[in-house]
Amino acid sequence: ILCTMGLVGWSGGYLTSPTAGVPIIIMTLAIADSVHILVTYFQERPLHTTKRLALLSSLRINGLPVFLTSLTTAIGFLSLNFSDSPPFRQLGNYVATGVVFAYLFSMAFLPALLMLLPHKVPKPRHQTGQWMQRLSHSLVRHAKRYFVGSLVVVVALCALIPLNTLDDRFVAYFGKELPFRQASDFMEEHMTGLASIEISVDTQTADGINDPDFLKTLEAFNQWAISQTGVKHINSLLDTLRRLNQNMHADDPAFYRLPEEREMVAQYLLLYEMSLPFGLDLNNQLNVDKSATRIILSLDNLTSTEQMGLEASINEWFNTNAPALKVTLASPSLMFSHIGQRNIISMLEGVFWAFVLISVIFGIAQQSLRYAFYSLLPNLLPASAAFGVWALIDGQVGLALSVVAGMTLGIVVDDTIHFLSKYRYARVDKSLKTTEAIHHTFQGVGQALWVTTCVLVAGFLVLAQSSFLINADLGLLTAITLVIALLVDFLFLPALLLLFDGNKASNSAQKVTS
Repeated sequence: ILCTMGLVGWSGGYLTSPTAGVPIIIMTLAIADSVHILVTYFQERPLHTTKRLALLSSLRINGLPVFLTSLTTAIGFLSLNFSDSPPFRQLGNYVATGVVFAYLFSMAFLPALLMLLPHKVPKPRHQTGQWMQRLSHSLVRHAKRYFVGSLVVVVALCALIPLNTLDDRFVAYFGKELPFRQASDFMEEHMTGLASIEISVDTQTADGINDPDFLKTLEAFNQWAISQTGVKHINSLLDTLRRLNQNMHADDPAFYRLPEEREMVAQYLLLYEMSLPFGLDLNNQLNVDKSATRIILSLDNLTSTEQMGLEASINEWFNTNAPALKVTLASPSLMFSHIGQRNIISMLEGVFWAFVLISVIFGIAQQSLRYAFYSLLPNLLPASAAFGVWALIDGQVGLALSVVAGMTLGIVVDDTIHFLSKYRYARVDKSLKTTEAIHHTFQGVGQALWVTTCVLVAGFLVLAQSSFLINADLGLLTAITLVIALLVDFLFLPALLLLFDGNKASNSAQKVTS
């Protein structure tokens, strides 16, 4: 954490709301590397005369898996660079940097610390060993049931994904206990919402706004717009012209209407601008050559989908009723709505390339396309099932959750890498049968997997307590994904290996036979 945040500071980086959770994420991921090395070390310690030999054995067994998990985790977070939101790109880069430091300290500082500091070797916890042993024996006896059952549950959860809506509500990012949220809720209840849409209507002709027909078109649009759901108020030049027309006719209410002559409109606007105090003019509503005007729609605190729907309706109205006018819509809230939608598409591309790269790296490291293929489903299913669970919890996928799939991909791969690495070690190096290799894998890496998952889930649940909804939702959905990933690696993956790898002879056995 210290190295990463120091490097960020020296490089001129800065913290934002999304990147404020970087220290928690780095600490959580760093502990996961150390747990595997320590668990294996304490398992090997009674088998060796010195702690040096036990430590060398632990590093030999975990060296490649820890390197691969660090690499894949970094790739997963670097996939956030596909995001259209700079803070999320910073989040990915900062955490990826922290993962690199965590690997270096886990492989260099931690072993040196174990060698220098005195420590007692705790006695094996038989209850944990018996629990893992019972689970492995149950998997061996009922492999088909576990495979079909877990697959049915995951597929059922994945079927809930369409129930999610791609939506965002800016004000809801902030917890109700925050003063900003309280002020915005009060403002929406008693005045108007924070959201708005500003419309530039351009006649593309100098002094075109003086045309009475153009003003009638704007009036028709205003009447249509105020009837739309979520529109609370309209600020336009028409209100000023109506009031001027009434003032110039002795404040007669019957003249609170638009002037009917072009010259009259021009004179009213000139008179009004000349009567304003020094330094004020109509440039906040008109451009210099009087060819375009601005309309501001004040809205309720609409969701991003509702705002983009209103945007589409406005464009459609002008295309139908005034195709000669050039209309441009813009506002900060509308910009964030589009960023959220674009971010989801760009992150899907990032997840795809991260998954391809991680699969290639894993296949090369394991020197086996078969084991790379076995890792595909356990790596893809957790995030998909987690979004199905999210449909039952909230059902709204916004800017924050669009990065979860890419971020968690590199993390959930860790459990699969450790499990398959230990399994392949048992099959190739120890020449064990599939059932024996499953027992050996659970005994060797089972405890480390559930411990690291508990650490990761606890870390991200801390992030879920944030009053900033982007961080809270990101932490909660990530924790759900990690729990599902552990269940998939403990139930689905062993059953998959027992069913489809059971008839495969180990490499050592194949060499002896040949």
